[in-house]
Amino acid sequence: MLDLGRLRALHAVAVHGSVGAAADALGYTPSAVSQQIAKLERETRTTLLERRGRGVALTDAAHQLADTAGRVLSLVEQAEVTLEEQRGAAVGELRIGAFATAARGLLPEALVRLAADHPGLDVRLVEIDPPDALEAVARGELDLAVTHDWVNTPLAVPDSASRVQLGEDVADVLLPAGHPLADRSAVTPGDLAGERWICQPEGTICHSWLVNTFRGAGMEPDLAYRIAEYETQLALLSRGIGVALLPRLGRGALPDAVRAVPFTPTPTRRIFAVWRTQATRRPAITATIGALRGCWEQRRTA
Repeated sequence: MLDLGRLRALHAVAVHGSVGAAADALGYTPSAVSQQIAKLERETRTTLLERRGRGVALTDAAHQLADTAGRVLSLVEQAEVTLEEQRGAAVGELRIGAFATAARGLLPEALVRLAADHPGLDVRLVEIDPPDALEAVARGELDLAVTHDWVNTPLAVPDSASRVQLGEDVADVLLPAGHPLADRSAVTPGDLAGERWICQPEGTICHSWLVNTFRGAGMEPDLAYRIAEYETQLALLSRGIGVALLPRLGRGALPDAVRAVPFTPTPTRRIFAVWRTQATRRPAITATIGALRGCWEQRRTA
């Protein structure tokens, strides 16, 4: 009988394209993944990896076996879901991915609730951007992800996944306290024409939203400072550098030298929980969604 762990390693290499990327996804070292596949080669008496330049590539036989492994792993997950459902308790390991501000502003309370209400549940959390999180859910590397998108920048969910909206998060324009617009009740894209923006790096949803919003108003934003970490953005703003758009979730108290001004039209991002549809019946998924919803409602009414 073929070893499931070795099949998982081969499947990961096929999905991610290299031994190193597979190791990152599985939480192993590249050497450990290579050893698993070497054992699988001996077990099947089949060459599965071939040298290609400085890397390796899967043979035709390996691709066929990896496809079969994918189906086997899906069946194993279905069996696990059925057993957990029969027990009727949220138990075992649950891997959650969340974007940075959700990991800071929503997950701490959710983890406390889950630990109190479901002591048999072993929750693991990783910070990950929404597009990567959705891919990780689809591949089975995460059991559930907290993601977001913007109304004018929707994020496609894989066909194999389900999602539920937890709520909506509003973003404000942040300005240095000495900025001429800092005391306004609201600002529009036209008011901010020519400003030097602090924004998320290219490829992120927040970056795309900012560009799409200004292009929709017939302008091109000047993206002068591309900074991923919000604390660094606030440090620049505190010294009178640039303007920024920051969501309220996980933002915390602003420095005295920074002002938050509402933006018109209101920038709203939708917060979702996403999981593989075949795991919908799993009590751990149901319990986690319930905890996230409860935490969001508590935050909204606080």
